[in-house]
Amino acid sequence: MLVTGGAGGYGTFSNIKGAYDSGTALGAVAAGEGATAVLALVMLGLTMLGQSSPPVVRAGLWALPTAASVMSAVSAPDGPRTVIYAITPMGMSVSAEGMAFLARRIVVHTDGRDAEAEAKAAAVVQALAYHRARAANHPDKRTRKRSDRASWRLARKVGAGDTALGAQLLGVQRERITTGADVALGDMFAITVTRPAEPVTAGRDAVTAAVTPALPPAPEQENWEGAVTGGRDGEDTQVNVPSTGLDGEGVTPAVTPVTLAQVAAIAEVSTPLIGEPLTDEQIVVVLRFLRYSTDPPLSYRQTAAAFRESGFTGGESRIRGAWATLMAQEESPR
Repeated sequence: MLVTGGAGGYGTFSNIKGAYDSGTALGAVAAGEGATAVLALVMLGLTMLGQSSPPVVRAGLWALPTAASVMSAVSAPDGPRTVIYAITPMGMSVSAEGMAFLARRIVVHTDGRDAEAEAKAAAVVQALAYHRARAANHPDKRTRKRSDRASWRLARKVGAGDTALGAQLLGVQRERITTGADVALGDMFAITVTRPAEPVTAGRDAVTAAVTPALPPAPEQENWEGAVTGGRDGEDTQVNVPSTGLDGEGVTPAVTPVTLAQVAAIAEVSTPLIGEPLTDEQIVVVLRFLRYSTDPPLSYRQTAAAFRESGFTGGESRIRGAWATLMAQEESPR
């Protein structure tokens, strides 16, 4: 690039020297390619420092060589050489833009930020905020309409050329795709165990056993009176021995179902309420409560449907993320 710029300056000097004297040619090169080289160094330094170049510098990189091109074209002796003389000074502009572009990419690669793109994005966002405010509050109806249209045109430019924003959006999209794939695979490969329905047979299902519980064995003969009457005290008064009842074998105590408030208390979050915005932790609590409200546990689709039918609020992406968290907690319980 430096060689191209130097060759363009030497060619311009030679072309103008053929029509004028050396001093005029040297001044033309200094005003055209020389000033362009200065602006190129300024833009290169600003780019390496991570700063955006002023618009006047970018304009000068093309205005000065253009002036030198016009001067060279005027000094051409004939038509065919006019084109050659006019193109020669543009080598400096191309060299300057190339060096600045390469330096800009080096800065983006090392620092992870693009000063030019950030400056353009800031200008677009500032203009968008101004037009949205004017479209909403300006007293003139036509002005509001123009600002509304201008804001929509500016909205297309938001984030254009911003590599950092693109990387962040790709990261968010990758996370959503990963969560969706995890949930989809979990639904596909989930195994629900159900007991097979067996036909009723007379030999197996007929009621042949006694329907009353077995009584304890009868006491011995010498203890028969005490077993019946429970014994008597010193005044010959009958004393009944309190019944101890059955030993409890085969008796299943009643199970009290767990409430949503109890699940939330265990998770140390406030109780989720229907119709109110929920945090991510509260959504996980609700999904856990709904999933294990039946036996066997519900799948993701069934739990999400129960979540909607119960009246809780939450976007699909948040529900999927909460389900992924719940599955991770089940796979690695603390």
